Amino acid sequence: MTMKKLLMRKCRELKAEIVSNAAKVAQASNISSDDPNHIASLKREIEQAWKMVDAASDREIKAQETIKSLKEEIEKLSKLLEQGETNKTGSESLNELQKQKDKLIKERDEQFNDNQKLREQIEEIRNRITIYQNELLTAQNKITELTVDIQNKNLETQRELRKKERLEKELKEARNEVEMKMEEISSTSASVEKLKQELRTKDEENRTTKVSLEQTNRHLQITEGKLKDCQIKLEQQIEVNESIKAEIQSKTSEVKQREDDIQHIKNDYNRLLKQTELAHKKFNQYEEEKLTLEQTRDQLRNEIHSYENEINLMHKTNELNKKSYNELKYEKDTLHKTLTKTTTKTIKQINLIKLHEITKQNLEQEILHYRNEAQKQRKLIYQLERERDHYITDASELTQKVLHTMDQLKYREMQIFNNKKLIIELTTKLKQQENLYDAVRNDRNQYNKQLIDTQNQLLNIKKQLMNTLKQINQLNDDINYSNKQLIKETIEKDKLQKINEQLMHEINNLKKKSIENNEIIEKQKLEENNLNKIINEINQEKNNQQNQYKELIIERDLIGNQLIRRNDELQLVYEKIRLHECLLKQNEIKFNEKLNDIKLLKNEIKKLRHEKSILCNTTIKMNELKLEINRIQKQLLKERIRNKALEEELQNPINVHRWRRLEGTDPSTYEMIQKIQALQKRLISKTEEVVEKELLIQEKEKIYIELKHILARQPGPEVAEQLNIYQNMIKDKTKQMKAMTAEMNVYESQIVEYKIEIEHLNHELQNVKKIYFKQKRRQQRQQQHNNKR
Repeated sequence: MTMKKLLMRKCRELKAEIVSNAAKVAQASNISSDDPNHIASLKREIEQAWKMVDAASDREIKAQETIKSLKEEIEKLSKLLEQGETNKTGSESLNELQKQKDKLIKERDEQFNDNQKLREQIEEIRNRITIYQNELLTAQNKITELTVDIQNKNLETQRELRKKERLEKELKEARNEVEMKMEEISSTSASVEKLKQELRTKDEENRTTKVSLEQTNRHLQITEGKLKDCQIKLEQQIEVNESIKAEIQSKTSEVKQREDDIQHIKNDYNRLLKQTELAHKKFNQYEEEKLTLEQTRDQLRNEIHSYENEINLMHKTNELNKKSYNELKYEKDTLHKTLTKTTTKTIKQINLIKLHEITKQNLEQEILHYRNEAQKQRKLIYQLERERDHYITDASELTQKVLHTMDQLKYREMQIFNNKKLIIELTTKLKQQENLYDAVRNDRNQYNKQLIDTQNQLLNIKKQLMNTLKQINQLNDDINYSNKQLIKETIEKDKLQKINEQLMHEINNLKKKSIENNEIIEKQKLEENNLNKIINEINQEKNNQQNQYKELIIERDLIGNQLIRRNDELQLVYEKIRLHECLLKQNEIKFNEKLNDIKLLKNEIKKLRHEKSILCNTTIKMNELKLEINRIQKQLLKERIRNKALEEELQNPINVHRWRRLEGTDPSTYEMIQKIQALQKRLISKTEEVVEKELLIQEKEKIYIELKHILARQPGPEVAEQLNIYQNMIKDKTKQMKAMTAEMNVYESQIVEYKIEIEHLNHELQNVKKIYFKQKRRQQRQQQHNNKR
């Protein structure tokens, strides 16, 4: 009775320890969810909890040993009862012991279930801790990236300040040299046209990149369809596996089928070996193909460097022709570029701030600082644009001088035509290189598909390992079942001993049977040793696969670095596209302004032509008016002579008969004076009108000549169509690049999920191993106990 009380106390203590450990584990989970800084302390507490669990398991083993000793005492008492040496009190004590034994067995089972639950909770906590550690690592990596970006931005701001100082110095020098260098503007016009041609070539390059991006989107859509098909197949295979599991559970009751299962396991093991060999071969093939791709990549880079050197030579020749005016323009464009870069980087920072609200407060001040700097730069750009307008006004005053240099422009146009031919040849070479780049990209997509297939194969291998482990557990259950049957047989043997006198012959037969059972047990031991060997081999395979997995992780990291480089290249392409967009917008504005100017000038030309036609009609009538003026002047002279004669006659009358009325009557002098004055006024006004019209005609002729020259220089409607095409192309490219970035984020999230699954599988393997070894120990102890009997 005292032994039983002690065992009951121990069981209660174990339960109390288990409850305390469970409480500690719950506290640890709460702390881990609240504060990630407590993860290290939680790990220590979990290790202590595991130690306590191990101690509890040891205590359980000791309790089981005490139970076994009590069983032996019970059996001895039963034998004494058979022999008739004990009294009725012994039988009552036996019954009480059996009841207590049953209670202890129930408590032991309950403690075992509680221990299993605690282990499962501890495993879940460990998995959570690993997940939190991964999240902390990702957050730290992002923080480091942000710090690097901030440092880069600080360096860029310093560079921009230096550029600003340099620009101010150069502007002071340029203002002094503008008067000397205005004669060289004619040479710069040719370089401007060359720049326009370079813009056209860059637009063609953008078109080719658009085609390549569309091809990549199509490939990605195909791969998504294949992934969906693979997911459907995986679900079907999971259902098939579940049905197979149900059938296996129904057939595990038969002992003879153990050998067939072991052979099946061996076949699976051989198959796994073959699959691993195939995986090694594929891996070697991938490495060889990777080396070939790297060689081709190096060749392409060398060719690109050569073409870049050629382009630099062309730029140098162009830069000799470009002088002060173009340098100022270039520096203004660089300021625009820096502005666009800063705006793009601020947008990226805003997106990162949305994802990481923890670092929001630290980064907002820096963003405000960058915005203030951007405003300062915008003010500088506004000042530069004012200066540019001033220079444009100066240039309009000097257009008369430019007319004298048209002969030189014709010679330069011939040179431009030759340069156009060279640029067309270079564009053909660039198209060839872009086709090669598309081929390399297609190969990369194929290798990604092959990598996904290998990952699926690895998952299948892991599933097969899990199935083998389940089969091993089922075999262990069968062994336990056989052991239970042996215990039942021993109970029957005890019953037969009560009827010892009647069935001595049957006892001998039972002894023979026990010998046979011992032989069977020895055979089972041999089978267990074989299974242990198989398990060791499987562990070796697992280690090999882990090494392969590490190699695959290294390859994955390399691919990730390549993706980062590609992302950097894409960012550069984005920046170039944005610069082109800015230039296109500026050119659009200028083009629209010039179209409006052309419309106004056309309307003025129409008015001038109408006025010219009116003046031509008036000039035809001018001769007639002059003749009339001469005739009227002659009449005036005649009438003046008459007036003088009449006045003389009045003073000295010649006519004797002056009292008579004369027949003819002359007009009055007042009317004549009025007519003369009216005619003189008409004459003066007409002469003034003629002078004004002649001056207007001269001015209109000058304007007409200038407009002719301006229209000869102005681009046609084809440029507007090309601008619309380029705008549409840029919009499509931005959409495609956004889609590519979204796909990249999806792939990164999938990689993180695969990592978590692999860690979870490793934890499950370790737990299965622990359970398997514990079951083995129990079986060995039971066998030893049976052998003792």
